[in-house]
Amino acid sequence: MPARIGRRRAAGGLDGTTVTDEAHGETGAPLRTRTHTCGELRPDDVGAAVVLMGWVHKVRDLGGVTFLDVRDRYGITQVVARDGSEVLAAAKRVRAEFVLAVAGPVERRSAETLNPKLATGEVEVEARRIEVLSEARTPPFQIDEETPVSEEVRLRYRYLDLRRSRMRENLGLRHRITMAVRNSLDADGFWEIETPLLTKSTPEGARDYLVPSRLHPGSFYALPQSPQIFKQILMIAGADRYFQIVKCFRDEDLRADRQPEFTQIDIEMSFVDQEVVFAAVERLMQAVFRVVGREVPAPFPRLTYDDAMARYGSDKPDLRFEMPIQDASAVFRDGRFKVFRELVAGGGSVRALVVPDAGRQARAQIDNLVDEAIALGAKGLVWVRRSPEGAIQSSILKAAGEEALTRVVEQVAAGPDDLTLLAGGHGHEASVLLGQLRQRLASRAGLVDESATARAWVVDFPLMEWSETEQRLVSMHHPFTSPRREDLVRLEDDAAAVRARAYDLVLNGSEIGGGSIRIHDAELQARIFRLLKIDDAEAKARFGFFLDALRYGTPPHGGIALGLDRIVALVAREPSIRDVMAFPKTAAAVDLMAGSPSTVDRRQLRELHLDTSS
Repeated sequence: MPARIGRRRAAGGLDGTTVTDEAHGETGAPLRTRTHTCGELRPDDVGAAVVLMGWVHKVRDLGGVTFLDVRDRYGITQVVARDGSEVLAAAKRVRAEFVLAVAGPVERRSAETLNPKLATGEVEVEARRIEVLSEARTPPFQIDEETPVSEEVRLRYRYLDLRRSRMRENLGLRHRITMAVRNSLDADGFWEIETPLLTKSTPEGARDYLVPSRLHPGSFYALPQSPQIFKQILMIAGADRYFQIVKCFRDEDLRADRQPEFTQIDIEMSFVDQEVVFAAVERLMQAVFRVVGREVPAPFPRLTYDDAMARYGSDKPDLRFEMPIQDASAVFRDGRFKVFRELVAGGGSVRALVVPDAGRQARAQIDNLVDEAIALGAKGLVWVRRSPEGAIQSSILKAAGEEALTRVVEQVAAGPDDLTLLAGGHGHEASVLLGQLRQRLASRAGLVDESATARAWVVDFPLMEWSETEQRLVSMHHPFTSPRREDLVRLEDDAAAVRARAYDLVLNGSEIGGGSIRIHDAELQARIFRLLKIDDAEAKARFGFFLDALRYGTPPHGGIALGLDRIVALVAREPSIRDVMAFPKTAAAVDLMAGSPSTVDRRQLRELHLDTSS
């Protein structure tokens, strides 16, 4: 639907007021208000006197006539200044990105000048008056065409980049998705409640951004990595169903597609189990995709963490294509190939990945694939294929024997033109390697259906994992995640085997949300802290207010946090979240436009009792 900035008659202006010749500017009075947007005019408006305001998109000077394409957020309208009119000279003086006010009547374009690419392409405005509202320097890149521009230049001149149609459409999509989220959650009985941005530092995961307190020397606030504790306290307070579209902050090491500040859809619910959370989020995601006219069926598929890691080598598998990773350990358990035999005997496994139609590659290409696997951290990679005559060929043919390798090919159902890759390791080590190759090879071979929307819940994550860096168990999600009830008996004796009531939502190979059913019992929370080597004194110092709240009647509750930036990028089919954010930072956490981070006046530092001299 065309955007309208006010009610009007067919030949009138805002709020139904008639636009007279005075609006054309013939009295010489300044043009102060627009009557229509640049995306609004249609054949029904022919004869109406209008005032448009916007940026000059293009100028076409044909001598006796000059055409101006005038642009605003809503679209583009062609304006014509003809020979003999007083405005022709003014039209010839304007340049791209000047801001204009144009007044004149709407005319129908001749048949040969219709522009079906524009919503306004059947009409034009004959300029009776042109007023330059603001002049513009020559931009450092073209606004009217999507010509390649380096990201550094785009971010430095972000206010210009946002004028381009791609970015304008992405911001509009983000707005519509945000509204769809709010409407869906409101219909499900959620309240939007704000939580503090200046809060207590409770480091568990990424580093906090700290804010020094002027009134309390030596003390600091932290910008929230998540509203986790506050949303749980809201459940204790009886809010029942909460959501918030909230800014979060993480001082992480450099990563290509992460931002130090990002937006998440934060959700928490009382008196629920996992199924209730899933149903609400699935309804929300269906509403999101309806924004772009796509229906996604529910319920979404589910995979356990162990199945996802075993079959796809990732806890966020891309399910737009198959190529599952399979277990080939049995073939080598009593086989001749010593490396794999000893690995299996020691509790490891041999995993296999079948690459469709890759068996006829030149040997040099296969060797490059082995080098790629080694660059990913593999100790080696074994390949097996059939020759055009059907004979087995392999990098371990002599060591393993044709019989064993034939069994492998048959077990994994590799076709005559397929290439089978084998890797060994302990735990999920081999699957993770093959999972990385799976994604790369599928993309190169064009096996990924870019138009598909593959969603899945990944459930039953481990509650904890061992950190070599910290030499202790750490939470895989966060320390407020509830263990599965049937695993509680193993909590102290075999904590690494305990499964969490945690879940991630995965879309096209990206994790777009993570959540869990929370601990609502103070004693169980204390047990978890002890396993994480957080003693009672430290727990009280970091989480005391929350632990106190748990003892005043806490309902069973759970929730999820969904990454709004990532969701919009995936829906828009943009490769980077920076292209769906108005003012992102670089991968080095720098705002090139504003020039931040930056130094501050020493007086400010003194007021905050900070000394940066060291």
